[in-house]
Amino acid sequence: MNKPATPNSFRTGPDEQGMFGIFGGRFVAETLMPLILDLEKNWNEVRNDPDFRAELTDLSTHYAGRPSKLYFAEGLTKHLREVSSAKGLGGGAKVYFKREDLNHTGSHKINNCLGQILLAKRMGKKRIIAETGAGQHGVASATVAARFGFPCVVYMGATDVARQSPNVFRMKLLGAEVRPVTAGHGTLKDAMNEALRDWVTNVEDTYYLIGTAAGPHPYPELVRDFQSVIGSEARAQILEQEGRLPDTIIAAVGGGSNAIGLFHPFLDDKDVRIIGIEAGGRGLDGIEHCASMNAGSPGVLHGNRTYLLQNADGQIMDGHSISAGLDYPGVGPEHSWLRDSGRVEYVPILDDEALEAFKLTTRVEGIIPALESAHAIAHAVKIVPAMDKDQIVIVNLSGRGDKDVHTVASMLGMEI
Repeated sequence: MNKPATPNSFRTGPDEQGMFGIFGGRFVAETLMPLILDLEKNWNEVRNDPDFRAELTDLSTHYAGRPSKLYFAEGLTKHLREVSSAKGLGGGAKVYFKREDLNHTGSHKINNCLGQILLAKRMGKKRIIAETGAGQHGVASATVAARFGFPCVVYMGATDVARQSPNVFRMKLLGAEVRPVTAGHGTLKDAMNEALRDWVTNVEDTYYLIGTAAGPHPYPELVRDFQSVIGSEARAQILEQEGRLPDTIIAAVGGGSNAIGLFHPFLDDKDVRIIGIEAGGRGLDGIEHCASMNAGSPGVLHGNRTYLLQNADGQIMDGHSISAGLDYPGVGPEHSWLRDSGRVEYVPILDDEALEAFKLTTRVEGIIPALESAHAIAHAVKIVPAMDKDQIVIVNLSGRGDKDVHTVASMLGMEI
């Protein structure tokens, strides 16, 4: 595929049809199209509405706890500088964590959920549905539904229900109904399929609170805009703390919401290197990974055209990741466009590399990261020792790892 021409700005977003170059769009059932168009109309009305923005800012500040902190990871930086010295490398860059794990509900997901619940309220919807993988979006959806008094149904793959039982219990405590999905491998893709089926059946009263920067237009755009608070804050915070922009920013990419939230405000800063981390699983040689942009090809899934894991007949393949939140065989369309344009690098990290980063961060920082975030940290562990001491890296710590302790214990052969 020929590399597309470099645009004047990487922040202009999709065209009127929801396309980022050849990616995106809205490939949905005819029943859903009127609802999608109504959603787009309402989104265009509220996105720059000062009253809507003021309400969202108030909730983000006083309910969710924003701004999240930009934290100098002194312990990890010291460790990686010791590695650098031992290997005779560049000295080791300073590492900062954008602490989305400190948000209410424990991850970046609350940013998007607060925005969308306000949009649902404005549209007069009476019922919320959502999909979830690691459970963090399900918890955030159940949380905002409880806050505003909406009934909420969360679709979750049966595999993920088993490996994320603490989050399942949290959702139920919050009043949500959790519906396990046994189709396929019982992971995020299958949960999203069931949520879309529900939406088609209940178009009049239901709002689908999507959890990632994928799906039919305008979802990739609106989720990105709600999550861009991450990058906007990080940009202002690093300028205040260091007096300049970072050299490199890194985030894990499943569907891609935490990553596009960090990346978007930096896309036109040409001297900032941007790296997205895909789930390399057990390696890219086989099918036990979720690295759609490194080992997939363009196709259509969940209402948009993007990079996917698919066979020669175009059938979607079930991938694998140690992290439930990265266990998705596609990616948001804007990431696909950024990949082909060359603005963002996308790199796979293996399960065992993420597990080592999880243990290292816990030990040297006293922070238990989500396994999703551990993938991003693992890449920082690889590149930071070879960087110069005056360089700066920001890693998006997208969530806390409480939800993953059972998975990690199992991987380490331990019992809780």
